[in-house]
Amino acid sequence: MCQQNISMISKVHLLGFHSPPSLNYVFFTILLHIYCLTLCGNLLMVTLVTHVRDLHQPMYFFLTQLSIADILLTTDVVPSLLHILLNKVGIISFVGCIAQFFTFAFSEGSECFLLTVMSYDRYLAICNPLHYTTVMTHKLCLQLVIISWLLSFSLSVVEMVSTSSLQYCGPNTIDHFFCDLPLVLELSCSDTSGVNLEFVLISAPVLFCAFIIIIMSYSYIILVILNIPSSTGRQKAFSTCSSHLTVVSIFYGTLFGVYILPTKGQSLNIKKFLSLLYTVGTPLMNPVIYSLRNSHIIKAFGTFKRRFLHMIQI
Repeated sequence: MCQQNISMISKVHLLGFHSPPSLNYVFFTILLHIYCLTLCGNLLMVTLVTHVRDLHQPMYFFLTQLSIADILLTTDVVPSLLHILLNKVGIISFVGCIAQFFTFAFSEGSECFLLTVMSYDRYLAICNPLHYTTVMTHKLCLQLVIISWLLSFSLSVVEMVSTSSLQYCGPNTIDHFFCDLPLVLELSCSDTSGVNLEFVLISAPVLFCAFIIIIMSYSYIILVILNIPSSTGRQKAFSTCSSHLTVVSIFYGTLFGVYILPTKGQSLNIKKFLSLLYTVGTPLMNPVIYSLRNSHIIKAFGTFKRRFLHMIQI
């Protein structure tokens, strides 16, 4: 048990990637461009859905919320990583470390719940198209989004409060590029079994239920698509959900690789790479995947560009 006269850590050292200094500037340049493209892509998605009337539909409304979660996630992680690459090590206050973990958990949880809502939306659109407009009303869309954000916020607050209540005597070094819960708990000189158990009993079932809803939704969707007689109809039906299915696969695939699969024998660099994929790569890929596979968004972008050019000429 940590005694009161033991000094508490006030700063945390993030080691980032153990790459040669000559490559750090290359990685810095690449990540800076990725970060800028991620912000531009997701902000453009929000702008298009907001200003183009043809995109005022539930699916695209949910997509704007997903873009906001992506912006929050990548802004929480990437600036810190860029600082580490320039200075070989990142120094962050312990309070800042806890805040970074909270923002990470909040944005990741929100994305998880929003992807679940979007899978339910696709289920209604494909499996029950005649009642889609009467069920998926504007009021229900708002309620689902608010519940997603509030549920994620509540779970993140519980985790943050429980983590902050522990005593942290050191060490003060985290061999990663951001403050994640398992690594933060390793800095504690208190018994962390209660916090780990709390996370398993509260957060894990909620996230698991969200994953089960996605699996069930797409199971019904696939069955309905396979029963469509014409190949053209099957292709059209599948095209409406293929983008979302791709995003879900990447999101949960990387999360399972980091948190679910056994870590014994797994290289720390592999875990860092997977973490980089879902904290940096996924927010970049989401708007690209949805825009490239969606003719409505491509058409809306053309309309918005013409309006913008017309405003400049005036």
